Formats: sequence, structure tokens, C-alpha cells
Amino acid sequence: MIASKIMGPSEKEVSVAVTIPELSPTAVKGETYYDKSCISCHGDNASGTKTGPPLIHDVYNPGHHGDEAFYRAATLGVKQHHWPYGNMPPRPELSKKEISYIIAYVRELQEANGIVYKPHRM
Repeated sequence: MIASKIMGPSEKEVSVAVTIPELSPTAVKGETYYDKSCISCHGDNASGTKTGPPLIHDVYNPGHHGDEAFYRAATLGVKQHHWPYGNMPPRPELSKKEISYIIAYVRELQEANGIVYKPHRM
């Protein structure tokens, strides 16, 4: 078994610059739920913080982390595997529908920042 590489931002790269697109109505709802449940760790517009990684990063492209990975992370939590921030706890306050809005928001931000589907290769 090959271990996943743990990446980490340098001292100067705690967050990334994010281009903000005009959001769809679904993504606007997602932004609201994101701001209530995700922003404290993943930062404004999913740009990352000292406590959580940027979701606007190629490792989260839909070919490597599909929508189901986001659902599972929010509902079950996730063990640290790409970043040195520790495990992500589950977010039980979010419904599946609210998570779907957050995913739409993150995917629209990703696309506006050049993060698109790439097949995952091991």
C-alpha cells in the first residue's frame, strides 16, 4: 500500500488567492451554509487558513475528490491524509441538502479558478 503524500503550505502560503465568479442561485445558498459551518477552518471563499486547507486546490478536483468525498467528509469527518491540519470532524448540523449547496458553491469557485475534473491516477 502506498501512503498518501501529506502536503503543507509554507509559512507564506496559508491561504490561496481566489477569483470569485458570479454564483448561481444554488451556489449562493451554498455560500451561506459554508459561511456558517466551514469558513472557520477552510477560510473565506475556501481559500484556506492556518487550521484548514484551501478547497481551491487541485487535490480537490472532481476527479480526485468527487462530490461523494465532500458528503462523506461533512457527515462522517475525515482522517488527515493530504494536509498536516489533523482530522476533520463531522459537521452534524448540516443536512444532505445543505451539503449539496456547499458543494455547488465550492465547485463553482474551483471552476472559476481553473480547478476542473482530472482523472485520478495512483
